[in-house]
Amino acid sequence: MDPVRNPYAPGAGQRPPELAGRDKQLAAFDIVLERVARGRPERSVMLTGLRGVGKTVLLNQLRSAAVSRSWGTGKIEARPDQDLRRPLSSALHMAVRAIAMAHRNPEHVDDFLGILKAFALRATADKGMRERWQPGIDVPAVTGRADSGDIEIDLIELFKEAAALAADIGVGIGIFIDEMQDLGPADVSAICGACHELSQDAAPLIVVGAGLPHLPAVLSASKSYSERLFSYHRIDRLDRESADLALIAPAEREEVKFTSEALDSLYHKADGYPYFVQAYGKAAWDQAPESPITAEDVEVASPTAEEELAVGFFGSRYERATPAEREYMRAMADLAGDDGPVATSAVAAELGRKPASVSPARDGLIKKGLIYSAERGTIGFTVPHFGRYLRSV
Repeated sequence: MDPVRNPYAPGAGQRPPELAGRDKQLAAFDIVLERVARGRPERSVMLTGLRGVGKTVLLNQLRSAAVSRSWGTGKIEARPDQDLRRPLSSALHMAVRAIAMAHRNPEHVDDFLGILKAFALRATADKGMRERWQPGIDVPAVTGRADSGDIEIDLIELFKEAAALAADIGVGIGIFIDEMQDLGPADVSAICGACHELSQDAAPLIVVGAGLPHLPAVLSASKSYSERLFSYHRIDRLDRESADLALIAPAEREEVKFTSEALDSLYHKADGYPYFVQAYGKAAWDQAPESPITAEDVEVASPTAEEELAVGFFGSRYERATPAEREYMRAMADLAGDDGPVATSAVAAELGRKPASVSPARDGLIKKGLIYSAERGTIGFTVPHFGRYLRSV
């Protein structure tokens, strides 16, 4: 089989050749876009799930859907300990530039850009002159709106101004935030407050976030009404039909087939996780001498896929952990036979330690995005099959 023609693409956020199993979420978002365009109230959207299930891919696809309707869009990736104001300013600037050409009132656009500049400049207002950040907006800053220094007040005012600009030409604005669980508490509170105000006014601006399974808990801890504020979509592994389609459709475009036994084996090994489907599919293609790809080809190729996953998907994350954090994860792996969440008290008992003494390791792993608090008193891996990997090394 020609490796140059190999259609499978395991990669972080890389769109697979066939986006299978996400029709429900795409259709729901089309309704959101249409309702917002018609001035109907609608909730912002949150995608949650483990790593490797395709949240970033879906987030990008939703953004493409918004762009196809002439919306202005901007995207950011949240990072721990990073203030929201600066990246959000850049994302909103990008969104407004996309709709500015169609706007009939250039002065209104410039007025908004002046407000956005004032909002952005607050990001480094307390820094020395040499350290101050300039947002690259070529209009004077407008004082008195979105520049109080209180991120929640400022964000509400900024989003309302941006929504009014989009409403002038009958489109919307979408702000897409990846890794949203990494936002600081004040920034999470600000986004919740702003989305609450926007939904009450049926304003044409929505936030679409993606994050780990505990993102709803992060939002709820900030605002008690957040469970009613957003439309939540849990992104999980693919069912058998969708996983098969993700393999078959790209292969058929290259006039290559799989035997049913090969598909059985691939589903068993990948367990329906989109990243794993691509990794095993790529390895099986490269190994197979000819079409159809057989179960024997899959078995011979599996060590190659597993080695790649061990180094790039699992190993790189494991290396980021401190010795104490690795010990904590190994205890989790020993307790979680099926990789499911385990009680934090059980992990401490497994280590022969008091719960308070292992809290720093647990908190460090959560901050690094390696584990998450599934619910009160429990903890789980953010990466599927990570426990299985740890038990094998």
